[in-house]
Amino acid sequence: MKWTKLGQVFNPSGEYPWMQSHAANTVAEYLEGDLFRIYFSCRDDQNRAHIAYVVIEMNPPFPVMEIASEPVLSPGEPGTFDDSGVSLACIRIIGGQKFLYYLGWNLGVTVPFRNSIGLAMLDKETGTYVRHSQAPLLGLNHVDPFCISYPFVLEDGGIYRMWYGSNLKWGAAMEDMDHLLKYAESTDGLEWKREGKIAINFKDSSEYALSRPFVMKENGVYRMWYSYRGAAYRIGYAEAENGIEWERMDDKAGISVSDAGWDSESVEYPFIFDHKGQKYMLYNGNRYGLTGFGLAVLE
Repeated sequence: MKWTKLGQVFNPSGEYPWMQSHAANTVAEYLEGDLFRIYFSCRDDQNRAHIAYVVIEMNPPFPVMEIASEPVLSPGEPGTFDDSGVSLACIRIIGGQKFLYYLGWNLGVTVPFRNSIGLAMLDKETGTYVRHSQAPLLGLNHVDPFCISYPFVLEDGGIYRMWYGSNLKWGAAMEDMDHLLKYAESTDGLEWKREGKIAINFKDSSEYALSRPFVMKENGVYRMWYSYRGAAYRIGYAEAENGIEWERMDDKAGISVSDAGWDSESVEYPFIFDHKGQKYMLYNGNRYGLTGFGLAVLE
């Protein structure tokens, strides 16, 4: 497997007060013809994440045709689980309703943050996303007591499967975490059964964070792309026969950093989609999306 990079597509440059920098955690949504809406997380001048989008044309040089004039979702009210930011995870249609799963940022004192998973739903009359609740959809509990993040949801044989990030421990610095990928199930996308099942673990002691999985099922095999981090983020790859017990095959991810430029230090947060018989990957580069997002195509 090899991904050919097609270049940087979009990087915010202060278009709005709520879009000062970053374009991270992308999700592609097909519109019509060669047009795709690309959702992403941007940041304001207080470094708080908002969810926004651009519309791009899937023909070189992949021009941006539209930039959202308002946030899709903004940070919550003071004191709520997402008052410090909202970062996009995935979008799914469940029971005819469009669900937007996201990470809610909540800054800590003794630890950097205590994040939870939120849900917003599309209001078909207004065309806007509305929070399912001011409380998290998945909060911290006895299975996930420290921090949870970036869920990916896949409908599979009448059930919904979720792979998400979870801390095993915390500390005063980012490097003190052990943040890996766990697994949960649901029948409706709202109530989730979590048993603490670890889906992907660290390969060695140099790693301390695995995040933002993307999963597809092809020919009976589950395939996952995800981010793993030691000194800097890279994109990993794994396969599973049952979606629960995964074999890491990071050397088959087919994409890494460039020799120079916007993605020369790190690559992370992959999202895969199909268009006209080809597979494309949206991904981020240096500094967690500070340099925007780019595109690659599977050879």
